[in-house]
Amino acid sequence: MRALTFAQRNRKEILRDPMTLLFGMILPLLMLWLFSMMAENMPFDLFTLDQLAPAIIVFSFSFITLFSGMLIGRDKSSSFLMRIFASPMTATDYLIGYAVPLLPVAVLQIAACYGTAVLLGMPVTVDAILGCAVVLVISLLYIGFGLFFGTFFTDRQVGAMFAIFVNITTWLSGTWFELDMIGGTFEKVAYLLPFAHAVDASRAAFAGDYAVIAAPMLWVAAYTMVIFGIAVWGFKKKMRG
Repeated sequence: MRALTFAQRNRKEILRDPMTLLFGMILPLLMLWLFSMMAENMPFDLFTLDQLAPAIIVFSFSFITLFSGMLIGRDKSSSFLMRIFASPMTATDYLIGYAVPLLPVAVLQIAACYGTAVLLGMPVTVDAILGCAVVLVISLLYIGFGLFFGTFFTDRQVGAMFAIFVNITTWLSGTWFELDMIGGTFEKVAYLLPFAHAVDASRAAFAGDYAVIAAPMLWVAAYTMVIFGIAVWGFKKKMRG
């Protein structure tokens, strides 16, 4: 109950910055439309809607990383957290309170991207609808990275870290090109990180290829737990400090 009460406050803080939310939703939609148009002139099927839409949804979660990181960073800069540390809330309560309001944002991003893909010609299937539930689980990974950045960096530093984070997720996720086109060390490094696995799991889920989902989702789940665990540890350290 403590965490949910805190989550209500954070939901209001998120809604106070609607332009950032709109930007985080509109940009992925524009990219979905642009690259789907390019698919007509491409010799391979990477930019077909069944491949592109799930990957764009995962890419859109990068902006949730920014939202969560900036929210914690602003609270630290304004000394708000310092004042409420007198409450009986634990570090886990705080981070749950920051994470919960971002799940509806993830749902909106999923609905907007999938709805746009349908308007562009992607068929509505049961597998795609179930795939939306899978990518919602993947959004926890990106929320966790935002909590990590917000815990260890100031609000200004979070912006710089987000720029680095977006570049990493862009180049090492396999959203815009097949990783095996480069291969070698580049591909091996990409698959040591969770982002390529997140994209692979989302595409497999939307295609109904459930036998392929388990392995990449294990990578995503493991990274999610580790990132959340580090964020909780860091937040506890901040509270003691």
